[in-house]
Amino acid sequence: MLQLGTILHSNGFSITVVHTQYNSPDPSTHPDFSFLPLPDTSSGPELTGDIVAFIVQLNTNYKARFQKCLAQVMSQQGPDEGIACIIHDELMYFSEAEAKDLKLPSIILTAASAAHFLARSTLVQLKAEGHIPFPGRYIYVP
Repeated sequence: MLQLGTILHSNGFSITVVHTQYNSPDPSTHPDFSFLPLPDTSSGPELTGDIVAFIVQLNTNYKARFQKCLAQVMSQQGPDEGIACIIHDELMYFSEAEAKDLKLPSIILTAASAAHFLARSTLVQLKAEGHIPFPGRYIYVP
């Protein structure tokens, strides 16, 4: 994602990276970008054996924070400035919903290969058949 930002910046675009505080990018590696962290909370999503539930919870938790962040960015823009496009990871679909609400174009960026697509399709099928999450088991229990 940052590589795409670098390419767009070299073509005259201003780049703002909105990110979670967990595993956040290092702003010193891209000094021409603006970085806006979305605040994490102690009630963040928990990773259990149900990855689909985790992704849903992640999107639910960050949607309002993302809306607030975009409102802040838009309030600081001049009359000739504007958000040209929202580029987001496919799993952060709250970004797509917000782009539609603001009538902004959006691009979903995925680094998935054909093998990843097949694996994800299989996971959806296994969940539908009740094989995952594993009954009574968790991947991570704090």
